[in-house]
Formats: sequence, C-alpha cells, structure tokens
Amino acid sequence: MDTVIVTGGAGFIGSNFVRLLHGRPGPTVVVLDRLTYAGHRESLRDLAGSPRFSFAEGDIGDRALLADLFRRHQPGWVVNFAAETHVDRSIDEPAVFLRTNVMGVYELLEASRRHWDGLEASARERFRFLQVSTDEVYGSAAPGSAFSETTAYAPNSPYAATKAAADHLVRAWHATYALPALVTNCSNNYGPYQHPEKLVPLTLLNALEGRALPVYGDGTNVRDWVYVEDHCEGVLRALERGRPGERYLLGGGNERTTLQIVDAVCAALEERRPARDNPAMKAAGVGSYAALKTFVSDRPGHDRRYAIDAAKARAELGWSAAHSFEAGIARTVDWYLDHSDWREAVRAAGETRERRGLQRRSP
Repeated sequence: MDTVIVTGGAGFIGSNFVRLLHGRPGPTVVVLDRLTYAGHRESLRDLAGSPRFSFAEGDIGDRALLADLFRRHQPGWVVNFAAETHVDRSIDEPAVFLRTNVMGVYELLEASRRHWDGLEASARERFRFLQVSTDEVYGSAAPGSAFSETTAYAPNSPYAATKAAADHLVRAWHATYALPALVTNCSNNYGPYQHPEKLVPLTLLNALEGRALPVYGDGTNVRDWVYVEDHCEGVLRALERGRPGERYLLGGGNERTTLQIVDAVCAALEERRPARDNPAMKAAGVGSYAALKTFVSDRPGHDRRYAIDAAKARAELGWSAAHSFEAGIARTVDWYLDHSDWREAVRAAGETRERRGLQRRSP
C-alpha cells in the first residue's frame, strides 16, 4: 500500500507496528494518536524526519479530523490500535472506554467507508480496514480448552465489553456495507515501549526501585503471552493475506500464571543487574527481587484463564510466534535497562503506577 493510517500508533503495540511497517520498503505511515497517558511521541522519536512517516495528534472520534486526514492522505489500509486498554481503569471509568473503544471505532469505520466508497475499483479491491482486538472478549477459558475464531463472546470487564462491541461493529460494517474489514484478537503482549501500568514493565521497574511487586489474588490466573513484535507481524500478515470479513486469533502459545511472569522478570533482572548491587534494594533491606512479591486484593471480575488456538492464523496467514517466552522476556528486560531515556520521558509525562480498579463505583 502507498499509505497506511495507523491509529493509536504512539502507544505500545501501535508504535511497534509502525516501526515494522516503516522498516519495509514502500509504504508511507501516517499515525493518528490522541497522546493520552499511554501514548508518547518518544516512542516514535527514531522515525521523526523520515519522508515516509507523519504524525497527527487527535481523536478517532473526531469526525472532521478524520475526514481531513483521509482526504489528504488517501490511505490504502487503516489499522486501528487506538483504544483504552487497562482493565483496572475500565472498572473506575467505563465511560472513557465507551467513548473511545465503541464510538471512536464507529467514527473510524464511517470515515473508512466514505473513503472506500469514493475509490476506483482496483483501489477498492485492495483497501483494508483492520481492527486490533483482544482475547479478553471471550471471557475465561475452561481448563483444557482454548479460544478459537468460533468461540462465543462473553466479556467480563468494561474494557472487554467495549472491545467486543467494536468487533461486532466491524463485522456489521462488512456484512452490511461490504467494507473490506478484518479483526485480529491477540493474547497478552509484552515487549518494548509498554506503559509501566502493565504487569511486565510494572514488575521490572518496581523491582529496580526496590518497591513492592503486586500480585493480584493468589497469583494463579493464567494468560497466554505473545512478544509484541510477533503480534505485529501477525497483524501485517492479516492485512496482506487475510480474507475480508474474517477474524484471526494471534497467540504466543505461552501460558503462564501471574506468579510465573513475576518470577521470570525477577530472574532475568537478577542476571543483568543483581539485587546485591542495586542501591535501591539495599535501602529496602531486601536481598532478592523475588522477595518483593506482595499479594494484593484481586480485581473484580478477574478472568481465571486465557488461551488461544492460533491454527487458523498458521494455516491461512502462515503466521506463528517466532520468540519463545524466555527469549522474549530477556529481550524485554534488556530493552528497558538500555532505554532509561524513554523511561524518564514517560515518567515526566505523568506516569504513575498506583493501583486502580479496587472497587465498583457508581458513575
């Protein structure tokens, strides 16, 4: 494609996808991002000045802005990463999630449809809209089972419910208006540029600072984990090879409990920056990073297990995760240790790691 609009491209997964696209010959990448607490220009700093990259600050719910962006850039693909994503925040402020994850997707679909309607036949054939979604729309997986593209939706958090609603909108816009749209549902991502409110960077950065490592409930909730670069490659394969109207599940095949994730991060950090040499750990009077683990009250509606069967993506897209969990965690820890500049930029922008979603509150 000549031009790709990537919404939410300054966020965690979006910025990794933008970097993947920019590394391929050909496409111009246009990022639209509202730069909320989770989106940072710093995550795209290495692309600044490239003639094949441009940035627009704004909201996917802004109809006039979208119309202008589509008119000026004439995209061949639209990839939507823009979303409020943190489950705990959705418990406290569900309305924010509804505005972005549902109404924002509606506006983006309509802008894409108006643009697509005006294209010539060959361009209409090549156009793609891709909604990046989550396995959380399926609720909790029973022991021994795994989500597939035919699993019924059963969201249990406000976040998951808004993502499920958006998935249904995309399906409806394909069925009703023939918009060539696809959905991908991924498992838990980890890797570079992830906001410190999420489990892996939260554990890593708290450990570096000698702070408590919160573990929800009994720590045995299970998630399937995929390294972010593998996920981004799957999204690109879906755009290139996927069939409009279809959905594809992208999972890493790495089921781990919360405790296993925390222990893996602590072990990788211990190898690279031993606790005995860390002044913050000495000040805390703790001899190992793992000793910082602290069990805290569980999240309301916390799903017990997610698991993905990615057979359809393997068969139709030729995609599977390239990184083992151990290799991905090692790369992730190395990246955060090597990028203190990014960490400080995020902190300066108002990064906090306070606990959210502690109780159900009326609006």
